Amino acid sequence: MVAISKQDGNFIFTVQGMHKVWALKSQLVIPASDIVRVHRDIDSISWWKGFRFGTNIPFVLTAGTFFKWGEKNFWDVADKNNCIVVDLKDESYNHLIIEVENPEEAIKLLAS
Repeated sequence: MVAISKQDGNFIFTVQGMHKVWALKSQLVIPASDIVRVHRDIDSISWWKGFRFGTNIPFVLTAGTFFKWGEKNFWDVADKNNCIVVDLKDESYNHLIIEVENPEEAIKLLAS
């Protein structure tokens, strides 16, 4: 799971608990201006996430950096029903596909 906070025009995505180990990352800092769109898209989450640097236990956990169709994406999802997709520009990642505690609140925060 990922916690999101805002500080000085940046959003800080903090990977929680043991997910830091599985994702091989503890935090991402993204300028608000680099967030293009935030949405829920459960249907687009396919079984194949791409080539990975991280952990993929089918139907249990996907966490880490995945390369698929020329895009670099960050994943941290155990329960896809609580995940959001953050589309980015001018960043090393194209998308963040992350599980959050409350998807609606996270979308509102990232839209502010």
